[in-house]
Amino acid sequence: MDATEMPLPDDGTRSGGDAPAGGRRPRVMVLFGGRSGEHAISCATAGGVLRAIDRTRYDVVAVGITRTGQWVLADDDPERWAIRDGHLPEVEDTATRVLLPQGTGEHDVQVVRDGRLDAPLGAVDVVFPLLHGPFGEDGTLQGLLELADLRYVGSGVLASAVGMDKHMMKLVLAGSGLTVGPFRVLPGGRPADDALLASWVEELGLPLFVKPARAGSSLGISRVDDAADLAAAVAAAREHDPKVIVEAGLAGREIECGVLGGRGGAAPRASLPGEIVVTDARHSFYDFEAKYLDEAGVTLSCPADLDPDVVARVQDAAVRAFEAVGCEGLARVDVFVTPDGEVVVNEINTMPGFTPYSMYPRMWQVTGLEYADLVDELVGLALERPTGLR
Repeated sequence: MDATEMPLPDDGTRSGGDAPAGGRRPRVMVLFGGRSGEHAISCATAGGVLRAIDRTRYDVVAVGITRTGQWVLADDDPERWAIRDGHLPEVEDTATRVLLPQGTGEHDVQVVRDGRLDAPLGAVDVVFPLLHGPFGEDGTLQGLLELADLRYVGSGVLASAVGMDKHMMKLVLAGSGLTVGPFRVLPGGRPADDALLASWVEELGLPLFVKPARAGSSLGISRVDDAADLAAAVAAAREHDPKVIVEAGLAGREIECGVLGGRGGAAPRASLPGEIVVTDARHSFYDFEAKYLDEAGVTLSCPADLDPDVVARVQDAAVRAFEAVGCEGLARVDVFVTPDGEVVVNEINTMPGFTPYSMYPRMWQVTGLEYADLVDELVGLALERPTGLR
């Protein structure tokens, strides 16, 4: 998409999508929390969406998933879910249980309260699954919603699973002709013996970035500048995922680009890119603390100061990555722009952080789409999309 073009269609279909029967407002279930290490970030993301969603256009119900997997009715006050003074929000058990529809064509959600079936919560038209990491962003939740015949925001089962697994993602991206950096994979159950790790240092060089293959928010990631530290970095990553990916460090600027699905079969749309610059020497890269607890140590530049031809190539790579993985709705694509201008795709995030201060909505804001309108557009895309195979 040309960065000067407005990202919204002008055919009157942007807001609301297919209206429910009876002329009622669409009901949106904002779903968050979950069992992954990114539970608190999911809650903060939900707080941003709950604050922004237009309640004159949609009925909203907040449903949280506790760290142990219970689905509960949650407070829909956005302030309840904010990260403040280093405090991380958490979904607590409210003695309610939320039950999804049990068959196709049924959309009523039931509530069990104190062990007894309560009055039906009513039909849900769209689920906005704001979960990050395993058991939410990795296709498992998407599969459950498919079985319940519920529309939802974002990518489907396969794209979510591929986008979550950095190993599979890189294989798909490279197979589609996109440039990715050198990497090696340590499968779950395979020991990290010294000879293997030494061979990787020789092949990939230093620095290395060691990551859980299926985690986000920079959890468990280490930068390794000394070969002697590689084994400890692998052990730290395995605290979050038995499967580990080891990536060669790349010289270049860290650039991100937002992608939105197209309406009515149209091509996906790319935002203006943004850039992350870590300014505090305490952070050797954009780690969890720098992302969420030390905003003063990071500069997020939107739009990034890039030549127009580089902007176009970043946007092209972002859209190609979105299509290669088979994404729907939204994604954030992270790339490196090397000193010689090459665009190297690092990863794709199928449910990026979504607070008003997160990079994804900020990139769309400078492109011409405000936060509340972005939420509205994503719900509209989900309402437009049929359930089942597509």
